[in-house]
Amino acid sequence: MAVTPWQFKFFDVSQVKLPDDESAFLAEPGNTTSVVSGSGSIFVGSADGVVRILSQAFKVVRAFQAHDAGAITYMKQVEGTALLVTIAEDLSNEPVLKVWALDKLEKKTGIPRCQSTLPIQNGRKQFPISAFAALDDLSQLAVGFANGAVTVVRGDLIHDRGARQRTVFESEEPITGIEFREGNITTLYIATTARIMTLVISGRGQGQPAKSLDEYGCGRDCIAVDKTTRDVVVGRNDAIYYYGQHGRGPPYTYEGEKKMVSTYKDYVVIVAPPKSNAMPRSNPLRAFGVGAADDAFNTSTFTLLNTELRYVAHQEQLTSQVQHIISEWGDLFIFTIEGKIFRYHEKPFAQKLDMLYQRNLYVLAINLAQKAGLDASQQNVILRKFGDYLYSKQDYDTAMQQYLKAIDNTEPSQVIRKFLDTQRIHNLIEYLEELHDHHKATSDHTTLLLNCYAKLKDVDKLEEFIKSPDDLKFDLDTAISMCRQGGYYDQAAFLARKHGEHELVVDVLIEDSKRYAEALAYIWRLEPEVAYFNLMKYATVLLQQIPRDTTQLFIDYYTAVFQPKKDAIVIPTAPSSGGGMGMGLGVASSAVQNLAALLPLPYMNTNALASPPTGEQKSTMSQAQIIEQTSDEPAPEYKVPKPRTAFSAFVDHPQEFIVFLEACINSDNLREDDKVDLYTTLFEMYLHSASSKKDGERQAWENKARKLVEKKDIPIDTSNVLLLSHLSDFRDGAILVREQQGLHFDIFRSYTATNDTQGAIRALRKYGPEEPALYPAALAYFTSSPEILAEAGDELDSVLKKIDEDGLMAPLQVIQTLSTNGVATMGMVKSYLSATIERERVEIATNRRTIETFRADTESKKTELQNLNTKPVVFQAARCKVCNKALELPVVHFLCKHSFHQSCLSTDEDVRDAEVECPICSGQNATVKAIRRAQIESAERHDLFADALRRSRDGFAVISEWFGRGVMGVEGKD
Repeated sequence: MAVTPWQFKFFDVSQVKLPDDESAFLAEPGNTTSVVSGSGSIFVGSADGVVRILSQAFKVVRAFQAHDAGAITYMKQVEGTALLVTIAEDLSNEPVLKVWALDKLEKKTGIPRCQSTLPIQNGRKQFPISAFAALDDLSQLAVGFANGAVTVVRGDLIHDRGARQRTVFESEEPITGIEFREGNITTLYIATTARIMTLVISGRGQGQPAKSLDEYGCGRDCIAVDKTTRDVVVGRNDAIYYYGQHGRGPPYTYEGEKKMVSTYKDYVVIVAPPKSNAMPRSNPLRAFGVGAADDAFNTSTFTLLNTELRYVAHQEQLTSQVQHIISEWGDLFIFTIEGKIFRYHEKPFAQKLDMLYQRNLYVLAINLAQKAGLDASQQNVILRKFGDYLYSKQDYDTAMQQYLKAIDNTEPSQVIRKFLDTQRIHNLIEYLEELHDHHKATSDHTTLLLNCYAKLKDVDKLEEFIKSPDDLKFDLDTAISMCRQGGYYDQAAFLARKHGEHELVVDVLIEDSKRYAEALAYIWRLEPEVAYFNLMKYATVLLQQIPRDTTQLFIDYYTAVFQPKKDAIVIPTAPSSGGGMGMGLGVASSAVQNLAALLPLPYMNTNALASPPTGEQKSTMSQAQIIEQTSDEPAPEYKVPKPRTAFSAFVDHPQEFIVFLEACINSDNLREDDKVDLYTTLFEMYLHSASSKKDGERQAWENKARKLVEKKDIPIDTSNVLLLSHLSDFRDGAILVREQQGLHFDIFRSYTATNDTQGAIRALRKYGPEEPALYPAALAYFTSSPEILAEAGDELDSVLKKIDEDGLMAPLQVIQTLSTNGVATMGMVKSYLSATIERERVEIATNRRTIETFRADTESKKTELQNLNTKPVVFQAARCKVCNKALELPVVHFLCKHSFHQSCLSTDEDVRDAEVECPICSGQNATVKAIRRAQIESAERHDLFADALRRSRDGFAVISEWFGRGVMGVEGKD
């Protein structure tokens, strides 16, 4: 994978100005032999064995003599600790390794404490160290020598508890680099001038010989570790190679000799001499570093390379050779052999983006932003700029792809305006669809998208849009409205059903599609409350189009037996032949079939009633039909509305209205407070139907009305019956009401008012025994005109006979009534008059005899009273009326001729003799006294006299009675 020719100046370079103190030694060439960084400091080892610690200002904060002999050629600072490892070499002796605790100072000398000292063995061979690596816990260290040997040191060097050394690798080529790769196993990567080897030194596979990873080696200092991925980076003249856990990865072509390779953040740091001075790659001495002295007089190339994104972040020519590369405080530092230090500070990300924008490198900018971990909103800014750039180049499709990626942080109107042209409508549709997928669409966006579909007549796209199985991603009302406006009624209904907008479903089916049967079938499958709302809203049109089924739905709902219908999919298991399966599926109505094809029904049971199709049965899937399932479940509970609420729906449908009313009345769930409305309205509808019919049909409806009123305990207000009967000219209704109320006289009068003589005769015969006053009225009616008299016939004699027998009228009153109109003749009443006169004569004679008898009795009583007051009375009784014994003195005699022993009377001693009464006659005397007392009291009650006189038809008899009570008697006289 070749690195692109993109080169940028992403780093600001500045030379570090050293302070005028001990740091000045850095400026002297040859003083610095090793440099490392870590824990916020820079550590510099010198040829005289001194370690100097520099601060961020490059001031020496501490210096100590680490080794007495030899130059410090290698160091390692353990990040996050105060531990420092130093190695000093003296060719006359073995290299010495020391571990220092920088935070622990010796009291006598004030220098850091040396935790351990260890001479590094190389089989007693005096060869310089060419590579060094150590684990962060210092449990293992590896030292490579120029003779091709690698020594591994194991032990607790931090606490000086001893260490073991072993030569783990030997080769004929010198060691050019060593790196550890930690993981489940710890692997030591060994680089020579000719090959790359791996050696497991900890974990599974430990103890096995080194394995060859690559047959090509690398130069000294051309191997490093990527701290992010822990992969080993190797720089060769042809490319940059990465070695991971599974071997070598893809190379990144970057040709040119490489003197030093290091890593910094996401970059590979490469130092290369000029190509003109480069030696052939096959020269092992050059690879090992021989010839570096010649390079001191030549320039070198310093490059920061991003291998992942394949661009050069910085490149420059240095007049002096690079000796050390370190990174600390977020910056990269290089030390030259001339003692100069250069700082490389990465520019802010915004500046880097500006540089990329200037060169229209938007793809790289996007990749760079993703690598840097910018949030989505910042990345989308780049994508928008990229889209604008592509749009300006008329690459509309690719531009749209960028806008789609940045859709979450882009103002949609900015993009939509660009693609409103008809030629770019497909791009616009793509953007609008993505807006809906991201739930960022407004009602205007939905409208625009649906308009685009309509403009292209792309029904498939429209179907896909509205039938998306995901959550609602657009404005529902807008989508439905646009579908209806565009004539896509099926889609509008489906959309409304999918999202539970039942009212809209019914509205579309009725108002737009004119599918009345399907609408009713849908309503019948809704929950009771929802079904009621839609039924009442569209009752008029449904009754107009499908009266029978709509009426049945009304009946079910208002009689509390409504139950949402449920359906099932039936898949025939074999092709129907003749009538077998066809007969079974015929129960599904065409409306339900059409509705199921249009949209998913509520309460749809997707489990087939038949076995699922397999094999050759798959072809029958298209024959699947929908049938209504019968259910034994009880009807759901819901509040049944008052029947009156449905009356207005049946205004123009009287026959259906009657069916509805009759069903409600016959329902077991009818409430008492609804009966009045139902019976009254049904009575009215019967009369209404009768008024529009003739002859037999009219009579049939009137009979229904009559039977309804004749029922016992019907809750119809009589005034309503009378009013309705009058308005409909239904006389029987008024008659029935008056009959139920006992208004027999009114019934008779209604017949006479219309000169219905036969009706009057029937009423007289039916009600006369209970209402005697009808006979005098009948007498007056029958003699009111010659026609009526002729029509009445012999009924007049019957009336006169009844009046005479029951004494309903005085003879004089009868004569006066008959003579009023001069219609009746003497011949008609001769027999009546003769009988009446004879009866009166007999009665007069009888009364005279009675008077004479009463007069004689009165005179006799007066004489007796006179004798008692003026003549003596002889008592002849011999026995006591109480004890029936012979009378013996003392004896008490009463004027009533009753005698008693005084002892038998049981009277108190203090009772006067005048107050003693005969025990036998005392009861009769008390009655007479009470009657007399009542007469005296009533004689003073003039109001009672007037009331009796007012209520009586025979006033003379009343006056005579009150005279008999003594009303005219003298006050105070018995």
